[in-house]
Amino acid sequence: MDRNLMIKNLWLAKIANNDIQPVFCDLEISNGLISNIYKKDFDEFLQSKGKSYENEYDAKGCIATIPMINFHEHIYSRLAKGIKVKVSTGNFVNILKNLWWKLDNLLDYEMIKASAWMCAIESIKSGTTYIFDHHSSPQATKGSLKLISQELSKFGLKGNICFETTDRNGKKLRESALKENFEFISFAGDNFKGMFGLHASFTLQDESLKKISKLIKELDTGIHIHICEDKADRLLSKKRFKAFPLERLIKNELVNHKSILAHGIHLKRKEYKKVAELGAAIALNPDSNMNNSVGLIRFEKLSENLIILPGTDGMHSNIKKTIKTLFLLSRYAGKSFDTSFSFIKNLYINQIKFIRNYFSDFSLLDTKSQANLVIWDYVPVNYLSSENFWGHFIYAILEREAKSVIQQGNFLMKDFQLQFDEDSINREIFIQGLRLKQKFENS
Repeated sequence: MDRNLMIKNLWLAKIANNDIQPVFCDLEISNGLISNIYKKDFDEFLQSKGKSYENEYDAKGCIATIPMINFHEHIYSRLAKGIKVKVSTGNFVNILKNLWWKLDNLLDYEMIKASAWMCAIESIKSGTTYIFDHHSSPQATKGSLKLISQELSKFGLKGNICFETTDRNGKKLRESALKENFEFISFAGDNFKGMFGLHASFTLQDESLKKISKLIKELDTGIHIHICEDKADRLLSKKRFKAFPLERLIKNELVNHKSILAHGIHLKRKEYKKVAELGAAIALNPDSNMNNSVGLIRFEKLSENLIILPGTDGMHSNIKKTIKTLFLLSRYAGKSFDTSFSFIKNLYINQIKFIRNYFSDFSLLDTKSQANLVIWDYVPVNYLSSENFWGHFIYAILEREAKSVIQQGNFLMKDFQLQFDEDSINREIFIQGLRLKQKFENS
């Protein structure tokens, strides 16, 4: 445990006044907190010719930022690679029925544990240390959220976990999901919090929405739900319940400032406006959307004050990839450089405001803040400033690897080396992945 640590020669991307204020410095960490920031001259560093430091970590002029945050993850999907799906996946509903709904019903606790390990490895390597997970394992519901949080905690990660509530598996399993959410939210600790998880509107009966509405008010939390990921959600919800997805959620008072609505790409302009008014966030997952051929976000429809968050939807753990894709999609949609840079800046700042609904101590990289930071394998090609930071961020930081990852003053990864036995963990992940593949393809 690195309770006291001095990091030398670091460009620190501090956050203040809703902006980045870079400073070149030596950073002192004590008991998991940033105790001192000693500003220094970058020119002097350039002329120092690689001075060595004992008992200190030399960042060698690299940039450090806050950790990446994955606001929509599916850890349970991790072992799905290489599985052969023998029936149709020709549209989104068939992808759900013939892959994901079949797979999640086969998961047991050992597979869930291995999935959490795999997510932890991938997340740390990509600089992600906060994970908002949307879990589903209907045949292994009880205690699954606690299991995931315990396993991720062993790697030094933090986050928010929920269980996907749905009526597609019958009343008994729905009740198990309700209970699992309620119990985890009620007893969550400092490192992991809970939201109330829901699958898409078209798999939830009105009775379930009413029950969840009462529970989130009692627990003072938000929901984490798939909404309008595909047109099918709108069409099936309207057909089955005579109302569109957002309409049903609002009617049951389920949308609040602590809620994450994942995807949302088929919401209407007036619906985005309503989400913004209610203070909820939309978590965008462009890689998954393209993979499932469900469409892409229409930037011109988004309300100016809508909170946008980055997610991966279980496709990977690389949030910097999501952010870069969103920037490029904005440019592809014809938005100017200024507009596209502003979009990413707003996303970056708003994610901090949102996560503080659950982690009020989320670091701004200032003195007395938690020492949670990612040191990227990038030495800037010119002096960093508030004005040019986003150019460095988009075109350099997001294209480089995380070099070192620190959480509460402890190295989770140091100079590209994870601080645990990755080899033995990968062997166990393989065993559980093979078990799942055999169960899936033989069922």
